[in-house]
Amino acid sequence: MERKQNLQRNVKYIICWLTGAVLLGILFYFTFPPRRSGKIYEPQIVVFGDSLFGQVRDETAVSRQLSALTGKEIFNGALGGTCLSRINTEGSSTYTKDSLSFVELSRAVALDDFGCQQATVVRENATDYFPEVIDDLEKIDFSKVEILLVQYGVNDYHSGIALENEQDPYDEYTFCGALRSAISFWRKTYPDLRIILLTSTYSWYDYTHLTCEEKDEGGGILEDYVNAQLRVAEELDIEIVDLYHDLYPHESWEDEALYTRDGLHPNDAGRKLLAETIASYLNK
Repeated sequence: MERKQNLQRNVKYIICWLTGAVLLGILFYFTFPPRRSGKIYEPQIVVFGDSLFGQVRDETAVSRQLSALTGKEIFNGALGGTCLSRINTEGSSTYTKDSLSFVELSRAVALDDFGCQQATVVRENATDYFPEVIDDLEKIDFSKVEILLVQYGVNDYHSGIALENEQDPYDEYTFCGALRSAISFWRKTYPDLRIILLTSTYSWYDYTHLTCEEKDEGGGILEDYVNAQLRVAEELDIEIVDLYHDLYPHESWEDEALYTRDGLHPNDAGRKLLAETIASYLNK
């Protein structure tokens, strides 16, 4: 009799233990949901860039129109407000977007580790799509990607980032150094990937009534950054599409309304022009 009671107590104990373990597992799952694993996306073209590509993401987006014109699946990984280079030279705590710069995203792809990007919290307007983009970047099989489009420059210009460091050509806190470093990550990891740089477009600034030919934020005018891209592209033997010179008319101030909605970001006509210009280059 006593033996039977002991057995029943043991069975109850085991049942209680298993129930507790299951409940703890469920609680842990919903508290710390597992990150999705496995490469499930195989776009033919991936775009990295700033708000020129990233701000509008509907059917009128440059990437959507470009996909229709080329017949290729395109992933839009552009994040508005981000730079090609790193900005904060004093540590990561004061500028969280450094982890979302092109050079850091390139490092994340090369290492297949987006932990830093996943931990980044951006509380600015029009950045609600950032987490989804980072999640999806982790799922891309870059060995299947044919073309990488890299469109940056205007935010580095606005931030007054130095163009070069004569002592260190790969200084990631300079515009050219970050570009060289990022390209080296891609070439080492995916040597067959076709990399095409896209320059920034001409811009106007209503609040100062200065154009990008006049406004200097500390690192030079915008054309200095464009010309720096052109030089590095030639140096590294990388394709580049110049969207700055001769794309937007800029003989008078009123020209800003032709292809931009605020002097910088493309309007419907501007996005159509950008898509057609890039598609024309890709379809040659």
